[in-house]
Amino acid sequence: MTKKATLLGATGLIGGHILNTLQKDPAFDEIKVIVRRPLAIDDPKVKVVEIDFEDKAQFEGAMKGSDAVFSAIGTTQKKVKGDKEAYRKIDYDITLNAAKFSLKHGCKQFLVVSSIGADSSKSNFYLKLKGEVEDDLTALVEEPDGFESVSIFRPSLLLGDRNETRIAENIGQFFAKGLSFLFPKDYKPIKGKEVAQAMVEAAKRDERGVEVYRYARMKELVG
Repeated sequence: MTKKATLLGATGLIGGHILNTLQKDPAFDEIKVIVRRPLAIDDPKVKVVEIDFEDKAQFEGAMKGSDAVFSAIGTTQKKVKGDKEAYRKIDYDITLNAAKFSLKHGCKQFLVVSSIGADSSKSNFYLKLKGEVEDDLTALVEEPDGFESVSIFRPSLLLGDRNETRIAENIGQFFAKGLSFLFPKDYKPIKGKEVAQAMVEAAKRDERGVEVYRYARMKELVG
């Protein structure tokens, strides 16, 4: 049976590769891309839905009819000008609302991009926030009639070309490519394309419960 996928974060590095991978995969016959700004995609398999994420009724309506939801949405301190509340609204609120709304309408599978080191007990704002997202998604599996599957992907440094310039990350990529053998296993840099491919592969495997994918497991999924 084919699946209907819903994607958040399609304009980012991993999200863009998720979209491309889903478009080529016959296991998915419909891809709904949820965006806040117009996005032109010429593919009958893809439906772009532009919404105001703060309009909960609109957001909920957009999440109907999903078999598998992929969340690669996120921001940076630069984009929100250091506003941690604005950062949280994007990374936490949008992700959790997408999960809750899709679950309410029968979706049983949620896949999310997190980060290596994510831990809600950390003092670091970014890692703490990612950990809180993970904790609250896990709780949605434990609820009666909750998700059958939540897949959490924890990449370290991402390799690949972005639509935006991140100077520090670009420098990190330059050195990481040649020195990756020095990194601890879970902290090795990985291509954004490989993370995306691992996510799509995991969606097809229908693993039950909560699964956390770090470097080695993601590489294993993409062969």
